[in-house]
Amino acid sequence: MHNLILVLNCGSSSMKAAVLDGVTGESFLTVLAEKLGSADALITTKFQGEKEVFYFKEHTSHDHAVKKLLQILQQHGLNKGIIAVGHRVVHGGETFHASTLITREVLEDIEHCIPLAPLHNPAHLLGIHAAQEAFPDLPHVAVFDTSFHQTMPEHAYLYAIPRKYYRQNAVRRYGFHGTSYRYVSQAAAEMLERPLDELCMVVAHLGNGASVTAIKNGISVDTSMGLTPLEGLIMGTRSGDIDPSIFEFLFDNKHMSIRQINSMLNKDSGLLGISELSNDCRTLEEHAALGHDGAILALNMFAYRLAKYIASMTVATGRLDALVFTGGIGENSVSMRKRVMQHLGFLGVHVDEALNQAMVGGQAGSINPASDVVTTLVIPTNEELMIAQDTYALTTP
Repeated sequence: MHNLILVLNCGSSSMKAAVLDGVTGESFLTVLAEKLGSADALITTKFQGEKEVFYFKEHTSHDHAVKKLLQILQQHGLNKGIIAVGHRVVHGGETFHASTLITREVLEDIEHCIPLAPLHNPAHLLGIHAAQEAFPDLPHVAVFDTSFHQTMPEHAYLYAIPRKYYRQNAVRRYGFHGTSYRYVSQAAAEMLERPLDELCMVVAHLGNGASVTAIKNGISVDTSMGLTPLEGLIMGTRSGDIDPSIFEFLFDNKHMSIRQINSMLNKDSGLLGISELSNDCRTLEEHAALGHDGAILALNMFAYRLAKYIASMTVATGRLDALVFTGGIGENSVSMRKRVMQHLGFLGVHVDEALNQAMVGGQAGSINPASDVVTTLVIPTNEELMIAQDTYALTTP
């Protein structure tokens, strides 16, 4: 096996890895290391349909996880076929408009973006350094979540606060899930058999983190997440949009610090905070069917906020050729897609019940009546494939 790309996505206490063919996109191995830094760290692998779990016997760092990954690659005979390593990096600020080969200067620029992504970029750097040590002779590539959105116009990405904060501290809308949006928009154009640069679409990436992006003629022109992934839609544990004065109100009346409020908005809000039950859409749908008030309210609020954002994004696109659902909820929640589409009839969006029911478990296709002018699609995302393809393109003649 040749032309193999190792894809790495390192979080603060986790590491996801995959080995894909950079040409065909075929996946050979997936790896998930969890609870890194704790005594009960483990790593799960899947190779040719067979799953294995390894438990580390001591506190384990990203270095240990990458070394174990190297052993796994050798065990399955994949190490000799790997020609490059692609790394997911959440935040590239305004510096990176596309994926890039990792150099010392690139690492410094990623480090400079840490204030914009204090939870994510340090973990990515740990993973990159560990991988460079394990694979010193291979080229490494950084693929940024934010780069796809660098095409947004100034009037879409600036906040209506004194502009000196943008000039001095780069406070602006950046947007996230860019790698997913790039893959899904290309896939949508292929399914519609139309050139991407002639299409106007709104794509909803819906998982525990959720966002919406307006894509006009193949480029991002607006998106719901902002300086951080907290802005925009209601999410699993994130509030999405709120009145900024809530900070002062909670400080005055609940004596909460900025850090406490920020933690609450990121970890205890969203579907979890509203339902007082769970951040998982599947759990909420099960309990809503049994009449759980909190679950019903959370799902209704999620669908309403999402529909409102989809409608607003058509201002940026000018028209709507396609609405696309992706991400775990978007790909699998029949009832949530229906809820959202029922709000959007005035845009020409309607649901075909049978088609909607069929689009689960990795299926891709349209879920609207054939007579609709707007095509509504369900497309499973594949960020690993995008990273692999970018890495292959940048490292081969």
